[in-house]
Parts: sequence; structure tokens; C-alpha cells
Amino acid sequence: MHADRYFSRDELLAMNFKSLGLDVKISRCANLYIPEYIAIGDHSIVDDFCVLSGNLEIGRNVHIAHGCRIIAGREGVKLDDFSGLAFGVTVFAQSDDYSGLALTNPTIPMNYRSIQRARVELGRHAIVGANSVIFPGVILGEGSSIGACSMVTKSTEAWGIYLGVPAKRIKGRKQDLLALEAAYLQEAPNSQA
Repeated sequence: MHADRYFSRDELLAMNFKSLGLDVKISRCANLYIPEYIAIGDHSIVDDFCVLSGNLEIGRNVHIAHGCRIIAGREGVKLDDFSGLAFGVTVFAQSDDYSGLALTNPTIPMNYRSIQRARVELGRHAIVGANSVIFPGVILGEGSSIGACSMVTKSTEAWGIYLGVPAKRIKGRKQDLLALEAAYLQEAPNSQA
């Protein structure tokens, strides 16, 4: 086992990411499938035991916590600047049809399956609580906050707090963090957003 928890800059560059920002930290225990399809912005972190696959765009200052799974497929997943996924979140941009109208799972030829495919996006400052699931086609509006263990099947409005199975808006979210973002960007090295 390597002594350093994260890949070095040279090791990351050798993976041939679609693009790679500055000060990116990716755990040696994360699984990245086809890094050529993954773009990662400055100061972002991917923690242990994450699985990242497909067309994935990660903005700056994004945190993907331990045990997250992002199945971006062709359609893709975008995590905008300052967004984050807490422990164990799953994001799907594709999923089998579970209604019973088609067979499911990858052992079945495609002409017997029906797969829903749609891009997923998390807006700036959108955060998703531990063990939540985001389904294909969901767009989390800027500043959306998803409570732990929620199932998000529909897009959210900006600056709302959502919770439940399925997730429903429970109240608005404060926007004070926008002033803190502006101050941080003025002070931070390589601060162009």
C-alpha cells in the first residue's frame, strides 16, 4: 500500500483525464472507469471507495465523500462548482425500467431491455445528504439541499431544502454562503471560477 492516501499530480496526469484542475485530490481507493471521459475542476476531492464512470463533469471545490457512486453513462452527470455529495450517495444517469414491461440487468440482450437515460445536473452549491439516490434526468437547482436518505426522482427549484422518499420541498435555504463564496474566491489562489 502506498503511504500517500491520494494520487500524486503526476499519477493523475498519467490517467489522461478529459481535463484536470489544480490541487485535485483523488483517493487511491477510488475506482475511476475511463478517466478520459472525466473532467475535474480545481480544488476538488474524491474520497475513498467511490466509483466514477461515464461522461462526468466535476466543477471546482466539489467534494465527493466516501462510498459515492456516480454512473454517468453517455448522457452524463455535471456537478457544478461548490456542490457536494455526502457519504454513500448514488447518482444514476441511466437505469433499467423496473415496471415489468422489459427484462432487466446486463445479462439480458438489449433488445429485451428498456433503459432510461437522461443527463443529471447539480447546480452550484447543491448538496446531497448521506445515502440519498438521484435518478436519471434530475436537475438540482442552484443551492438545493437534499436531506439524508432521500430519493430524488424529480428536478428541484433553486435554494430549496428537500427531504424524503420521494424527496419533497420542505422550505427555502438561506443564501448567505454566496457572500462567503465571493470572499473565498478573492483570497484563494487560482480563484477564477
